[in-house]
Amino acid sequence: MNESIERYLTHLAAERRLSLHTVDNYKRDLAVLVDLAKGQEMQGLDSQHIRHFIARLHSQGLSAKSLARKLSAWRSFYRFACKRLGFPRNPCTDLRPPKSRRALPEVLSPDNCAQLLDCKPEDILEIRDLAMFELFYSSGLRLAELVGMNLAALDLPGGEATVTGKGSKTRLVPVGEKAREALTAWLTVRPDISKPDEKAVFTNRNGGRLTARQVALRLNRWAGKVGLDVNVHPHMLRHSFATHVLQSSGDLRAVQEMLGHANISTTQVYTHLDFQHLAKVYDTAHPRAKRK
Repeated sequence: MNESIERYLTHLAAERRLSLHTVDNYKRDLAVLVDLAKGQEMQGLDSQHIRHFIARLHSQGLSAKSLARKLSAWRSFYRFACKRLGFPRNPCTDLRPPKSRRALPEVLSPDNCAQLLDCKPEDILEIRDLAMFELFYSSGLRLAELVGMNLAALDLPGGEATVTGKGSKTRLVPVGEKAREALTAWLTVRPDISKPDEKAVFTNRNGGRLTARQVALRLNRWAGKVGLDVNVHPHMLRHSFATHVLQSSGDLRAVQEMLGHANISTTQVYTHLDFQHLAKVYDTAHPRAKRK
């Protein structure tokens, strides 16, 4: 291993006190750099060299995530070398790895959502659960937004709720008829288990605010109860809300507003899901698309 890299690894372990596992990861990524440099001095490499190395690794099939990690390790090494070892430049400055393909969110079909939400609750906790899941799907909430919601945020006669999202930003979201019915049923029995001064809409059996973990476990239990052969998690209901509204309306801006996305590029992932749906319709319906 190059002497300058050995000094950097010692710095990570002794001064920054990183774990042995983390230091080993840096060591492996920097060993790749040494191998690609083929005997060239580390201080002699420039941005063209690094760009070429990244391109070579990419052509060998390394994922964008792996390339980003390697480039980050190299950049960090050169930052140290410029500061401590007198290297003339950091050749990794302003270089970016290839963009990773954004994974499409998992969604339930409208039929799956109906199967999930048409189940009748059998006790007070299930009345609460149904209200939670209806609100999730009706309003496209984040998990943290649901567990953080207080009673004062609900306006059931007006069919809306005030949500506090990321960055403490508030927005109004619609609450559909089915969700209003389920919430009304829950609020009727809520005093039976909730502490008198508890502000949370959704409380646990001890009367305090539900945690995100408890919501996830209850949803998984509910999905098993109705016979859904899918690993359902809370965000899947938010993704399903966005996809189904977009499929029906085509209004990306409205979906962005309801989801509370600061940037519409975040919402655009749902257009890919919508296109997949349209592609399936095309494959089944178009006479020239059918395979014999």
